[in-house]
Amino acid sequence: MATALLAGCGDIGGRLASLLLARGWAVHGLRRNASQVPAGVLPLAADLAQPNCPAAWPSGPLDYLVYCVAADSHSEAGYQAAYVQGLRHVLGWLAAHGQRPRRLVFVSSTSVYGQAEGEWVDEQAATEPAGFSGRLMLQAEALAHGSGVPATVVRLAGIYGPGRERLLSQVREGYQVAAQPPMYANRIHADDAAGLLAHLLLADQQGQPLAPCYLGVDDAPVGLAEVFEWLRGQLGVTQLKAEAFVRRTGSKRCSNGLARAAGWAPRYPSYREGYSALL
Repeated sequence: MATALLAGCGDIGGRLASLLLARGWAVHGLRRNASQVPAGVLPLAADLAQPNCPAAWPSGPLDYLVYCVAADSHSEAGYQAAYVQGLRHVLGWLAAHGQRPRRLVFVSSTSVYGQAEGEWVDEQAATEPAGFSGRLMLQAEALAHGSGVPATVVRLAGIYGPGRERLLSQVREGYQVAAQPPMYANRIHADDAAGLLAHLLLADQQGQPLAPCYLGVDDAPVGLAEVFEWLRGQLGVTQLKAEAFVRRTGSKRCSNGLARAAGWAPRYPSYREGYSALL
């Protein structure tokens, strides 16, 4: 039986925990309010922004560390605390207990890419982020890869699903998106994000080699205007706000080819299947 520590057992971490529990794994779920971890998860209350190791830190071997936290705020300080300092703290706690996982999986973001002209990007594309979020994610990725533990980074695109319905709210409120030039967006359903993480962990457990990095996206990056038009039809929205436009700085198309080559396939290959299930 494998043992995993999920540092950040919120939405994606909780979904991943349930998948691993179904496979017979032992799962430790770390979050501030440990009472909110799914049933069957071994709760571990901790504040990753604090350097002191939690008193209830597990003493036995940990086969896998999955670092899948969410920043408290979309600010440079929030990202620094959550992704860089927090990961550094967890790695220090592992070392203090003589624990060396078989693999570290760090959940990152496609914000590390600064491409904005509709380019296709994959794991080998240049990472020249336009903002602090991508820059700090790259710092955390480098920390993971330099930790001495075999590490795999999973860069997720825009996650949507139950409780992640901002885009639906914008459509209902009559927001518009300029159709030209196309504003390409990438997304992944929350269930598929957790499914990809579980797939990689199980593959590693079975001795299959993993790449240093994977992109976690669905099969169909499309112009955001197309998504809005389709959702307006599904929701019966006919009134548009003249001055309400979605503003975005990036426009790129992310490929999931490497993840698919590793044997993973999304349950929701495009926004149509994903939002149909959500609606």
